[in-house]
Amino acid sequence: MLKQAKVFRDNQFVQERIMDSNDLERERGITILSKNTSITFNDTKINIIDTPGHSDFGGEVERILNMVEGVLLVVDSVEGPMPQTRFVLKKALEFGHAVIVVVNKIDRPSARPDYVVNSTFELFIELNASDEQCDFQVIYASGIKGKAGLSPENLADDLGPLFESILRCIPGPRIDRDGALQMLATNIEYDEHKGRIAIGRLHAGILCRGMDVRICTSEDECRFGRVRELFVYEKFSRVPAEIVEAGDICAVCGIDDIQIGETIADKSSGKPLPSIQVEEPTVKMAFSINTSPFVGREGKYVTSRNIRDRLYRELERNLAMKVEDGETADTFIVSGRGTLHITILIENMRREGYEFMVGPPKVINKKVNDKLLEPYEISTVEVREEYMGPVVELLGKRRGQMFDMQGVGSEGTVLLKYKIPTRGLLGLRNAILTASRGTAILHTIFDGYGSWAGDITTRDQGSLVAFEDGTSTSYALASSQERGHLFIGPGVDVYKGQVVGIHQRPGDLSLNVCKKKAATNVRSNKEQTVVLDTPLDYSLDDCIEYIQEDELVEVTPKSIRMCKNPKFAKKSGGRS
Repeated sequence: MLKQAKVFRDNQFVQERIMDSNDLERERGITILSKNTSITFNDTKINIIDTPGHSDFGGEVERILNMVEGVLLVVDSVEGPMPQTRFVLKKALEFGHAVIVVVNKIDRPSARPDYVVNSTFELFIELNASDEQCDFQVIYASGIKGKAGLSPENLADDLGPLFESILRCIPGPRIDRDGALQMLATNIEYDEHKGRIAIGRLHAGILCRGMDVRICTSEDECRFGRVRELFVYEKFSRVPAEIVEAGDICAVCGIDDIQIGETIADKSSGKPLPSIQVEEPTVKMAFSINTSPFVGREGKYVTSRNIRDRLYRELERNLAMKVEDGETADTFIVSGRGTLHITILIENMRREGYEFMVGPPKVINKKVNDKLLEPYEISTVEVREEYMGPVVELLGKRRGQMFDMQGVGSEGTVLLKYKIPTRGLLGLRNAILTASRGTAILHTIFDGYGSWAGDITTRDQGSLVAFEDGTSTSYALASSQERGHLFIGPGVDVYKGQVVGIHQRPGDLSLNVCKKKAATNVRSNKEQTVVLDTPLDYSLDDCIEYIQEDELVEVTPKSIRMCKNPKFAKKSGGRS
């Protein structure tokens, strides 16, 4: 869309997925933050906002839905609407937005557009869409070729039909041009020179540079400020503007203490707009200062004050996240929409030079009428038929209830749908990949709270734990590797209580991975060559999935280690 709207110069180098601009989004191939841009088609300016599809980042979607008048729902021509689509679509329909369904990748050999459009229609009905919304316009497109059309066989040479239906089906801004100024701040950016920049859409009135405004939170609380600079979005950059009219998206500098959800309003008769409502978090993790012997080797920020400031700074932009102080002064409880939501924060902090420890994810339960409720999710697993048995068994152990099963397409895959407690999903991805030899695809979406499902066993094996500080030797690892899978190779610094591998059996086992071969002149036997297995390389996500109640992940800018939580060691006592 951007290429054909002549956003780039002909000779300009354009990266793949240009909207996913930060490093983590590029590495993982997912959208994490909402971003906006604009294109011009036939003298009409169209503002486009790219939003994440994962329900973990639902807060990003909820806050920008009041900036738009309609949505493009992009579905794959083979897979149809994904489980994640449901959440975002539900929110858009609640706002009463017009929807255009774009069936993408129509040039795939196994494309089945009729099935996809029908299953999308069923999804609309399930989500209580109005009659007008259910009568959606369908566009068939191939993004890679840059073609679109109103029927699968008849594609135009460019995306013309798509742009035309956007102008035809999505209404212009419903705004009050002559009313008193109102603008809701839906995003905050920070610039070293300009300070805080509030981004939002003007709902009413006109905003000029240098204007005095009132900032409202609720009816009573108001303060005054002045707009120093104004920017509008054109193509891929912010362009300074003198005046912005209602209906456009703009960025405002000069109000240093503005928060997301506050209204910039007319100085004399300003009224606040309704603030942004965000769903409650479902998973929490404990963050604490690094207490390992290797503290401060790699990180720049290690004290609890550094971590506290960084976590509270995250709350300004990340609406769906909550932070509370923990039991001790150096512990913080961070709650989010899912494990991925919090993992992204951990990864970002790690790259900024922070060093800290995190505990295992726990679900947030509710008590209603003295009954304990826990969050449930709907998970869909796509798996080849031959691996179906182990996967079904795995989900059954974790208290999952199957409510749908269907064969998909020619590849011999089966689609299983389960309702499963969020607790059962923690650490499930790796287990399912192992059971299906890396072929299964797992999607989950938050469903609601239900009654407590009972105990769930998530991990059968214990850990291998180092029982002294030192450097690992290949001599010691050769005998240790018979006890299970190791996470470390030779020549690695370890400390007492560090988890160095997975035990084959239940229960933990303390090992000496640092012992050296006794060198005396009596033993003249020649050096034996030791063949060591390749150590397991666990990423941050894997470590967080792996650890249990009495273990922590130590996160530093260069390494990720796991260790036993010293608080639990006193209770169990003795070496296993």
